[in-house]
Amino acid sequence: MARRLEQRRLDVLEAESIHIMREVAAEFERPALLFSGGKDSIVMLRLAEKAFYPAKIPFPVLQVDTGYDFPEVLETRDNWVNRLGVRMIVASVDDAIANGIVVE
Repeated sequence: MARRLEQRRLDVLEAESIHIMREVAAEFERPALLFSGGKDSIVMLRLAEKAFYPAKIPFPVLQVDTGYDFPEVLETRDNWVNRLGVRMIVASVDDAIANGIVVE
């Protein structure tokens, strides 16, 4: 019984999250999904996939490249992006510093 209630609770949270994703896509000009490669980012990407299936996700995935990512993180990101056919934007911290956009 408790397991069924917990599953119902998770189903409601998922439905609310999908609703929010669709609202963001409909209401904002240039939304993007930040992606760090961690479990939270992967969950958000999966929710976006569910929200717009069978269409593609209508906004890009954005990763801020700090230069400290493990190769496995980048491989996971690339696998998800390629499988979903989503546009990927990578912003480089080093480039931002070099161009004076970010200062220490």
